[in-house]
Amino acid sequence: MPSVNDSGAAKATLKPQPADIGIIGLGRMGQAFGDLLLKSGARVTAYDLDAERVRAIARKGATPAASVGDFADCEVVLTSLPDDNAVRAVVLAESGLAAVMRPGSVHLSASTIGVAFCRELDAAHTKLGQHLVAMPVFGNPEMAEKRELFIILGGAAESIDRCRPVIERLGQRSFLAGDEPWLASAMKLAVNMLTAATLQSMGEAFAFLAKAGLPPAQAQEILTGSLFDGRVHKAYGQKIVDHRYTPPGMTVPLAMKDLRLLLAEAERIQVPMPLASLLHDRFVAVAARGWSELDWSVLGRLAAFEAGIPED
Repeated sequence: MPSVNDSGAAKATLKPQPADIGIIGLGRMGQAFGDLLLKSGARVTAYDLDAERVRAIARKGATPAASVGDFADCEVVLTSLPDDNAVRAVVLAESGLAAVMRPGSVHLSASTIGVAFCRELDAAHTKLGQHLVAMPVFGNPEMAEKRELFIILGGAAESIDRCRPVIERLGQRSFLAGDEPWLASAMKLAVNMLTAATLQSMGEAFAFLAKAGLPPAQAQEILTGSLFDGRVHKAYGQKIVDHRYTPPGMTVPLAMKDLRLLLAEAERIQVPMPLASLLHDRFVAVAARGWSELDWSVLGRLAAFEAGIPED
């Protein structure tokens, strides 16, 4: 996959946008985006259903929005929302974002949404003369705060170029999935499946090794110091070892949602994904134990529980 930042040319100095950058959705990820943009000197208009979140970012210099209608003058509006339903309600409602955005403006969607819905969203914007750039990210809110996210882009090259001063403020590197927004959505869903598979496999390995007599902390040191030295193995493996499941970077319901979206598209295009189906069931088992608000690395706790290993 080509990297948007691999041209070899020196990165241009980032300057504030001539018009406000809008942000809708001020959860942990959206807050991090807003903070980074404000620190870079951009003018930010922000909105969330939670008024306290809006007040908090306003204290840092953002312009508070009373409703979605306040984004009519924004050339670029970034949404950071939890799922298809939330994006649909904010963007495609009768008085939603698409209804107020000007022709030619860009909706920069950082939400993890289904491929089918991303197609629908793109068609709705196109009909109104607007542009959609899908911008799902790899990483958690902690990485977002440090500008360490990896960003996946899907959309027309011209639209992406217009958003580049915003995008480059938000992560360490960006990759182009293709000129159709839904390709970025597909990529994000696939990566979340691979991450969940790593969590499940590490949880099983730690449970096996613990009962064989090798402590998980020692196993983690050996694994990540040899063949399994990737970011996911190091970060999430350590969460499992430390039983550090809160605060969550990704909650169990969101993980289930992403696998459900992946499986729906896989069924549509007739791609068997038995491992993805198994992982979805594992998260259902986690939810059944009442662990829904924990980080998705809690798959490691489930593996230990099923092996009869008490948590320290």
